[in-house]
Amino acid sequence: MKKLVLLNLILTIVWVALTGSFEFINFVFGFVLTFLILWIISSDKTDRKYFRVIPSIISFFFYFIYELIKANIQVAYDVITPTMYMKPGIVSVPLDANTDLEITLLANVISLTPGTLSLDVSDDRKVLYVHAMYIHDKDEFIRSIKDGFEKKLLNITR
Repeated sequence: MKKLVLLNLILTIVWVALTGSFEFINFVFGFVLTFLILWIISSDKTDRKYFRVIPSIISFFFYFIYELIKANIQVAYDVITPTMYMKPGIVSVPLDANTDLEITLLANVISLTPGTLSLDVSDDRKVLYVHAMYIHDKDEFIRSIKDGFEKKLLNITR
């Protein structure tokens, strides 16, 4: 997989150099183009993980930006209106993530989102305790974490 990452970056740099346009959009186009070419010509089954992980990373990035904007708007709206819509609470979220990396990434992504904060992980590493400002439905909140951030992070790390 490392050789494909390196080859994709080298081919992207070659694309940018040959076109003579050093703009960001040309870099992105070159990366996508070389990614597709490598995907088409790749015959090694061990290299397939690379072609699954890159789209997962891009999907996670856009999902995180969407959730970040949504949470910022929700918190800002609550701050500027006279009525408080907060319903704070601490929720225990059961974890499918089991490695230190997966749990750390999930906890940090949750904490980066306004209105939520990862508090602690249970001793057996099966539960993540999260404080949230807006818990109108506990099960819906847990489902949004499990089907959102955790599922997308596990697609990348596994």
